[in-house]
Amino acid sequence: MSSTSESKSKIYTRRGDGGITSLVGGQRVSKSDARVEAYGTVDELNSAVGLLAAWSEVDFLQEVQSELFRLGCNLADATCPQIELPVGTVEDHIDQLSAQLPPLHSFILPGGTVAAAQAHVCRTICRRAERRVVALAAQASVCPVIAVYLNRLSDYFFVLARNLNFVEGTPEKSWPKTCR
Repeated sequence: MSSTSESKSKIYTRRGDGGITSLVGGQRVSKSDARVEAYGTVDELNSAVGLLAAWSEVDFLQEVQSELFRLGCNLADATCPQIELPVGTVEDHIDQLSAQLPPLHSFILPGGTVAAAQAHVCRTICRRAERRVVALAAQASVCPVIAVYLNRLSDYFFVLARNLNFVEGTPEKSWPKTCR
C-alpha cells in the first residue's frame, strides 16, 4: 500500500496536534474557540442522547440526534447559514409527555431509573450547549433558532426523565427545600 492510500485510511491526520482545528469551509481556529466549544458541546450532547436511546425505547431520540448533527454542522460553519429546526415538534412531544404526568409541586432530584437519570444528564449538557451558543452569539453570527431549539430540547429531556420514571413506577424524589 502506498503512503498516500495509507494516510487516507487512517482516522488521524496530525493536523490538530498543535491545538488548531478546521471549521466547515477550511478556516483554521483554536480548539478553544467559542465556535468549537459550542459545536463540541452539541456533539457531547449527541453522544449522551445515544446512551439514553440505548437505555430506553424512545424513537424520537433518533430524530433528535439527527437534528443535533445538523445543528452542529451549522455551528461549525462560520458563515452561519440559516437553518430551520423543528422547535414545534419538540414542543408537541413535551405536551404529549406532560399530559401523562402528575403535576409538579416541588423541585425534584435527578435520578430514578437509569434511563431517567441519563435524560437528566442530557438536560444538563443541553443547557450547557445553549450557554455555549449564547456565548458564541455574543461575538459572532449564530442562527437564532439554535438557542431556541436547545432551550426547548432541555425542557423535553426534563419531561422525558419524569415520564420514564412514571412509566416504570419509580417515584420522583422531591427536594423539599427552597432556593431562599
